[in-house]
Amino acid sequence: MQLYNNLSANERAELIEKAGKDRLTISFYKYAKIGNTEIFRNHMFIAWNDFDVLGRIYVANEGINAQLSVPAESFQPFKNHLDTISFLENVRLNIAIEHDNFAFLKLKVKVRHKIVADGLNDNTFDVTNKGVHVNAETFNYLIEDPNTVLVDMRNHYESEIGHFKNAVTPDVDTFRESLDLIEEDLREHKEDKNLVMYCTGGIRCEKASAYYKHKGFKNVFQLEGGIINYVRQVEANDLENKFLGKNFVFDERRSERISDDVISNCHQCGKPADMHTNCANEACHLLFIQCDDCKEQMENCCSTSCKEISRLPFEEQKELRKGQGNSNDIFKKGRADHLPFKKDLRNIFEVLKK
Repeated sequence: MQLYNNLSANERAELIEKAGKDRLTISFYKYAKIGNTEIFRNHMFIAWNDFDVLGRIYVANEGINAQLSVPAESFQPFKNHLDTISFLENVRLNIAIEHDNFAFLKLKVKVRHKIVADGLNDNTFDVTNKGVHVNAETFNYLIEDPNTVLVDMRNHYESEIGHFKNAVTPDVDTFRESLDLIEEDLREHKEDKNLVMYCTGGIRCEKASAYYKHKGFKNVFQLEGGIINYVRQVEANDLENKFLGKNFVFDERRSERISDDVISNCHQCGKPADMHTNCANEACHLLFIQCDDCKEQMENCCSTSCKEISRLPFEEQKELRKGQGNSNDIFKKGRADHLPFKKDLRNIFEVLKK
């Protein structure tokens, strides 16, 4: 039985285009105790491959985290399959605001140590002892309370292009960094402040809320279903949208527009812009914000040197990458000295001083 992809991304893209069928982009997660993760992973791959599911799915002893696309016509059979799995029955499915048939081009189901990389070695807290889930209406009410601290649990490159009004947006590269930073800056307010958190789909907030309750925070809330679900509730219930800009997503779309506000700048020229680019130099792939003018002038590259390299024949580029040991530099998220307009974000302490 085949338990891996045998098609390249280009081959898959051709098949999708030829099929001419709409696909839905979906994400979901569930914290649960999974015993044999390898068996569960293989079962998922076999079943989902039959539904023509494509995406990135992580399985761990603590649960499952899935970002995927499925043909629209197969959505109900796919959901019916999920309902046959005890801990996934009626799981909330976050359906994207904007769809792209080419958002995912492979099915990758991987066993990981954790479904969210948190860097924690603390096994003394119960991840299911989570904070209070609130819907969009209650969330809007809570964040207007002067006794509330609203915290964006995402990383700097996500919140830079879009976030909720008055949110604290820690300037961090990883989820793990934000956990310590928030606890340190709010250590004097564990009992007298509402700690309200949000993220893309809810998975990071769920773990963070359990962690902060474990650390002694008394009033911990999280936005149910994250930004994705919030937008759907706002539209369905005619609520005020308090989100500014775009929601960063982890697929080929890179973002979904939530409001018309452009709150970020091109990292190269400083003009208003909120579209991320991966540097075209295969040895760089730096993720950064680039306006259309710079995109054209720099040929999708982050620097002149990268532009020159990307123009070389593929074999020459490959030769240049040999033995560089630069894997840690690939896929950096907007951290580079040669990006003059990468802005620093606010920290929690500055917000509390106001």
